[in-house]
Amino acid sequence: MPEPIYLDHAATTPVRREVLDAMLPYFEARFGNPSSAHRWGREARTALDEARERVAACLGASSDEVCFTSGGTEADNLAILGGWRILKAKGRTTVVTTPIEHKAVLESVHKAAAEGATERFLSLDGNGTVIMDDARAKLTDDVALASVMWVNNEVGTIQPIAELAALAKSRGVFFHTDAVQAFGKIDVNAKTIPFDFASISGHKIGAPKGIGAMYLRRGAPLEPLFFGGAQDRGRRPGTENVASAIGLAKACELAVAEREAHCTAYRALRDRLEHGILAKVPDAIVNAGGGDRAPHILNITVPGADAEAMLMALDLMGIACSGGSACQSGSTGNSHVLAALNPGGNKGASVRMSVGSLNNDAGIDRAIDVFAKLAMKARGIVAA
Repeated sequence: MPEPIYLDHAATTPVRREVLDAMLPYFEARFGNPSSAHRWGREARTALDEARERVAACLGASSDEVCFTSGGTEADNLAILGGWRILKAKGRTTVVTTPIEHKAVLESVHKAAAEGATERFLSLDGNGTVIMDDARAKLTDDVALASVMWVNNEVGTIQPIAELAALAKSRGVFFHTDAVQAFGKIDVNAKTIPFDFASISGHKIGAPKGIGAMYLRRGAPLEPLFFGGAQDRGRRPGTENVASAIGLAKACELAVAEREAHCTAYRALRDRLEHGILAKVPDAIVNAGGGDRAPHILNITVPGADAEAMLMALDLMGIACSGGSACQSGSTGNSHVLAALNPGGNKGASVRMSVGSLNNDAGIDRAIDVFAKLAMKARGIVAA
């Protein structure tokens, strides 16, 4: 069988060699607990503080505005629930979001609703972009917090975060953005855009799984979700993951330095994949294809095909992709994102392909050929 082709970079990325090299000493000789007062602890504390400063610099932030987390999901939960639980005491009880957020956001909003919050959802156009007139109507003086994903993880839609964050600020509403798919593709900069909270995740940019960060602007309300220690200024108690924090810092620096070059390369690969598939499967539908999209994500529906059969067949042919979010159990099943964009239903197989460092033109061309052949076959299976 030919070399496998990995088209699921939106799910996770390989750990970069530079990142691993930076981390290794903190598994071995420099293993100290950063809360310890002796030499080993002080050495770990210094490295952790430096990692925090480096991540902060990549976000246009100060080091005290960065909280290390276990990843994007925890950062989303901490921002939304940690923020709302403080704000509800001030009479602002509504939480605003969109129907196409990552489940980490949607489930956090539902949890806030179970505790007394009012949920409010922004309207979207057919490409999944927030309709700004609707946002102006819904960000009222009862809203505590609004959360809008910068880049949608399933279809790649880029939201007008600068405009939304400025609107929220003008209304006294705290604003969170899940920037997990945006960081490394877009300039996520707290100096130029007035968001109050932002979530990033290491394993989307060449750092290990299990490490992420939340940006929180000075003065932003936050109640911790965990208890039992004073680490991270009490915002996230527990012994810090020093090695992974150092890996995240290195990955963030590389992502920022290489962002322009990577975006150019990824967009060319994504467009090659998209145009090639459409040339061979002319009735395929590019989901959110008419909107502003991140350069690395393509979500395409093949009418009349079965999603599970398509994905299994692609895997058997050595091509890795997904049916939607990798965090959603049974990711070959129905997508809440596609359901929101097309309430009438997607009558076919929807496949997310996301390009990255492991891809090249030759692999993309083979993926096009295999995809087209399997699309025809899958439609035959459905029709039988």
